[in-house]
Parts: sequence; structure tokens; C-alpha cells
Amino acid sequence: MVPFSILDLSPITQGSNASHALQNSRRLAQEAEAFGYKRFWLAEHHGMKGIASAATSIVISHVAAGTKTIRVGSGGIMLPNHSPLVIAEQFGTLAALYPDRIDLGLGRAPGTDMRTASALRRNMEASANNFPNDVVELQALLGPVKDGQDLIAVPGADSNVPIWLLGSSHFSAHLAGMLGLPFAFASHFAPDMLLSALEIYRERFEPSQYLDKPHAMVGIMGVAADTDDEANHLFTSMQQSFVALRRNARGQFPPPVDSMDGLWSDNEKIFVDHAMTYAVVGGPETIKTKLDRFIDQTNADEVIVSMPIYDMDARLKSVRLFAEARQELAKAA
Repeated sequence: MVPFSILDLSPITQGSNASHALQNSRRLAQEAEAFGYKRFWLAEHHGMKGIASAATSIVISHVAAGTKTIRVGSGGIMLPNHSPLVIAEQFGTLAALYPDRIDLGLGRAPGTDMRTASALRRNMEASANNFPNDVVELQALLGPVKDGQDLIAVPGADSNVPIWLLGSSHFSAHLAGMLGLPFAFASHFAPDMLLSALEIYRERFEPSQYLDKPHAMVGIMGVAADTDDEANHLFTSMQQSFVALRRNARGQFPPPVDSMDGLWSDNEKIFVDHAMTYAVVGGPETIKTKLDRFIDQTNADEVIVSMPIYDMDARLKSVRLFAEARQELAKAA
């Protein structure tokens, strides 16, 4: 039975604030834990009025403190924004607080606009180019201390926090295969290279001390409701958000609308529909059919679902409906 997980951005809905968003993230994780989801990941984004998870390691701790068994981690930490030592200390601390429950997913994108990225990275080109070396350095800092090792992360050393590589292109697929690490593809917003990246990862995979065979997790946008019409209505919040992103007019996460007509141009609709190629939106039968097709198409080892829903009760219901769809698929397998 393919495990399901949740990717959360701690959305700040219109008329709300970061405090409310962070409490909602913990509540969502508790619901995911109750319904048997494997992981609850949070993503690093900066300078976005609708996302409260910029200080990702702190939010991970907030969520982990409110749950008991579900794995909590990053999907991901944008490593070029940080020194490997800082991340080793942060996630070593998390591992000390919540043993055997912390994951460290790493990406190389800035997670923001270029101006903010410059403020974070200072030297953007060097930061991005150093990504493979930084990953290897971070692995060493989180692993056992070796004789003569001068740089030691405390906490962090010998915590062996599991590292994942995240990507939306072929770059991280190559690197994850070469290093023998688990790989997560961001098909929830970047569909174009999904299948080719998975193929590269699996073909190039080299067994390592971390993993003896490839392990791929794939992302989807997901909105489940009692009916297709209700789910499509709820999904207009995400559609509006993507239009705003394309216009560089980021704001708080908007409520759903009756129709997107007049809210987007033809080109914007094409852009959003393409980005959402693998979105699973609908009532129980629809999402079960779409999930079955997607898992078969990708041969995914895990599926991670981002649920961009304005109303919190509707989000919690979507978590339950996806869990029920997973159970139905397992029975039919």
C-alpha cells in the first residue's frame, strides 16, 4: 500500500494572520496522523504574504510537539540559503527533541523572488553551484564523527537525520541517484519532467549506506470533497493564487469563487491548467480513479499531497477523504 503524506505551506488566508496559519498547520498534522499519513512536511518560502513557514525548522518543531507518531520534516529546506552547519545544528536539535521522527528534504531553489533571494544568499550564483558539495558536507555533519574531524555539529553529529533530495528538473534526480538518496519530485506544480526525472533517478541510482534501492516520492495538488462540483469550487482558491504568482502580485490565500471567468486571461488559464496537470480534484470516486492512474503511471513509492483549501474544516475533510481513497485502492490491489 503506497504511503500518503502531506505537504503544507502554512497558508495565511485572507483576513487571517501567521499565528492562525501556524495553529492550523499543527491541527492539520494531527488530523493526518489520525488517518495514517506517513509524513507531514513543511516548505521554506520567503517574502510571501500568504505563507507562514519561512522559519521552517521552527515550524517543524511546533508541529512535531503537537503530534506523536507522524514523521515531520522539510519539503524542503532550500540549502543554498543556509550554511550546512546551521542546518545540521537545527535538524540535529529537532532529532534530539523528536527522535526518529524528523526528515530533512533539501532543495536548491531560492523559494522566493530574486530580490529576497539575494538578501538571503548574498552570493546567489556561488550558493546554487555549491549545492552538491553542501549536500555532501551536510551528510558528514549529521553522520558519525570521524577521526580528525575538526568541524562538528552539536547537536547534529551522529543524529543521522534522513536526507531527501527534492527537485522539479533532472538535476536533483541525477544527484539523488549518484548519492543513493531518496528523491521527491515537485509534480504538484512542475509536471513537465516528472516521468523523465523518475527514469533518470532509477537508472542512475547507486546503492548507499542510506538506501539500497531507489525510493521516489511524487507530489500532487489535492482537493477532495463530497462532490466534484464542490471540490472544483474549493480549488479556485489555488487557481487564483497561481494567477497572482504569475502576475507577481502575491497576497494572502484567497477564498474560493463561483467561477474563474473574468479573473484570468486565456494565457493565464493555460499556464495554471498546465502547472496543475497532475492535480487530483473531485469527489471520492473521482479522486480514487485519478490517484490509481497517477500511481500506476509513476510507479511511486510514496505520494505527498498539498491541499490548498481556504476553509480549515474543508481541508480536514479532504485529508480524511484522501485517506479513505487510499484504503479503497489498497483493498482493490
